[in-house]
Amino acid sequence: MKIIARDIPPRSVWALEQAGVHPLLARLYAARGVLGKDELDDGLARLLAPATLRGTAEAAVLLADAIRDDKHLCIVADYDCDGATACAVAVRGLKLLGARQVSYLVPDRVVDGYGLTPPIAERVAAKGADMLITVDNGIASVEGVATAKARGLAVLVTDHHLPGPELPAADVLVNPNQPGCDFESKSIAGVGVMFYVLLALRAELRKRGVFDAAGQPKLDVLLPLVALGTVADVVRLDANNRRLVAQGLRRIRAGQMPAGIAALFKAAGRTAAVATTFDFGFALGPRINAAGRLADMTLGIECLLTDDAARADELARTLDGINRERRDIEGGMRDQALLLAESLFDENEAPPAAISVFDAEFHEGVVGIVASRIKDRLHRPTFVFAASAAPGKEHELKGSGRSIPGFHLRDALDLVAKRHPGVLLRFGGHAMAAGCTVAEAHFDTFEQAMAQVAQEWLAAAALTRQIETDGPLAREYMRVDLVDTLHREVWGQGFAPPTFSEEVEVVSQRLVGEKHLALKLKHQGQPVDGIWFGHTEPLPARVKLAFRLDADEWQGVRRVRFLVEGAELV
Repeated sequence: MKIIARDIPPRSVWALEQAGVHPLLARLYAARGVLGKDELDDGLARLLAPATLRGTAEAAVLLADAIRDDKHLCIVADYDCDGATACAVAVRGLKLLGARQVSYLVPDRVVDGYGLTPPIAERVAAKGADMLITVDNGIASVEGVATAKARGLAVLVTDHHLPGPELPAADVLVNPNQPGCDFESKSIAGVGVMFYVLLALRAELRKRGVFDAAGQPKLDVLLPLVALGTVADVVRLDANNRRLVAQGLRRIRAGQMPAGIAALFKAAGRTAAVATTFDFGFALGPRINAAGRLADMTLGIECLLTDDAARADELARTLDGINRERRDIEGGMRDQALLLAESLFDENEAPPAAISVFDAEFHEGVVGIVASRIKDRLHRPTFVFAASAAPGKEHELKGSGRSIPGFHLRDALDLVAKRHPGVLLRFGGHAMAAGCTVAEAHFDTFEQAMAQVAQEWLAAAALTRQIETDGPLAREYMRVDLVDTLHREVWGQGFAPPTFSEEVEVVSQRLVGEKHLALKLKHQGQPVDGIWFGHTEPLPARVKLAFRLDADEWQGVRRVRFLVEGAELV
């Protein structure tokens, strides 16, 4: 473990302070590449123009014609939180803009697998749809799109994943990562792409005189859903994504949100009036994702679509129960996966450059989460595999991978596929998260091949876990009101939450709940409480800690406490 401090450009700090930004925030923003206050303007007018996202103008014409002709539009969604929120945005938004026949279909993770497959296209046609619209999938669905077209469906693909060597022959493709697209926010989530399509559609309908600027439907009611899906999908929070998230948070805090989001806050024991990006990523997102992992994502989508508060509460409670079940399954799988991973190397040697584990008892809906936990623990690119539960596919293994900085997971899979033809039956994903399918007989080959690629690509420094921090925390900033200020800002992937680092004295320490380390510390000579969740090993009397700030309440008094992220011996 190595704790390092981010570079903080003094000119940027000075410019931000001169523009009236709080000195602590100025330092944090400057360390994350913000050069001036205008970059912090989260107004809707500052969003990137829809016209710069390739395909939106054509998609708007296609959809406007379909609405005019009263066509049946069917959304094909993905079974994660981004897919669920994108589906809800599509259904709600199209209805707001005049579509009367809008349905949706979400594949089953186990039976159907990912994306628009030919059988899914057949099911859409059997529903009597005229147009198929993908959200958060479709860019790699060459065969699925061909099947839909052969059945006479118009096809609009909206996606944000990286395309493969061949693009599907859809009527229109909207994806910032397709060749020839100049849209600056390449990291926009699937839900953001669909929101942009709706903005373009509204402009097209305005142009056609369907409504004027004063009377047009307000699409900003969809921003809470856009914000939730964006954060939950762990895409990089560039300036445009931060604006989308900030706008969604603002509406949620003001009580303006779909009934399902309000119900999910309640089920998670969180307060919408002080909503944070943390709530999206660690409270609401996992409850929606749990439906796609263990049950049917229709539950999650229905929760986001209903306007009936009682129905929303019922669905949110159901999702909460599924999420508890997911946590139980994950706990057992994580322990077993860790044992398997640790069996790959001796106690006194480093782990292999990449970890791949499989157990016949693993649940394929939870392999991604477990891979993430192992990756965090061992700081290695990690794949966790489960036997496919799909009928007739019992000898296939479904794997999900999570990576570390400097190792592009999808590119690594591509290289494995080229070096070992036939080992990978299917694969896809991003730099930091990817999925693949292998025949059980080829698992050992995959494990060795992935470790070999990692050995070639990753230098020793990359295999040492590093925590980037914002350096020491000045004593005057140890205030609850500043903790609240920090929590209100938009933090996430690529715009990391503030983490400080300093040498502290450990006054006392004890285990809480058998798996968390509760600490009494002295920071710059002053007492402060700390907690290190999921850590049980004792700390020395003096240690350098990386920590985030939190506010703890005891007997009605709120005090600052440290949430420990890592430790380095001094």
